[in-house]
Amino acid sequence: MYYKFSGFTQKLAGAWASEAYSPQGLKPLVSTEAPPIIFATPTKLTSDSTAYDYAGRNKVPELQRLFQKSDGVPIHLKRGLPDQMLYRTTMALTLGGTIYCLIALYMASQPRNK
Repeated sequence: MYYKFSGFTQKLAGAWASEAYSPQGLKPLVSTEAPPIIFATPTKLTSDSTAYDYAGRNKVPELQRLFQKSDGVPIHLKRGLPDQMLYRTTMALTLGGTIYCLIALYMASQPRNK
């Protein structure tokens, strides 16, 4: 048995499963139309068959070689200078935030002299 809250009587009342799972009479919208096609199609129709490259060249094989090379460098620093700068900036901000937090805790723990 399924139950539904009745807005009229303000009590639980017996209901069908479809009514119990759609509160206050809200029904899910079921579209009768087919969804639009989302496949990549060329914008220009030509009579000759040419290959279209939408995503550019495939970089996955070269990135796999780069990241799987065992050269002793951590994975988060394999791409060189940009990764090093991002890592160092993150560490500096983390250290600065930790120091700021500790100073704020120290100042909050000391009573004010009036």
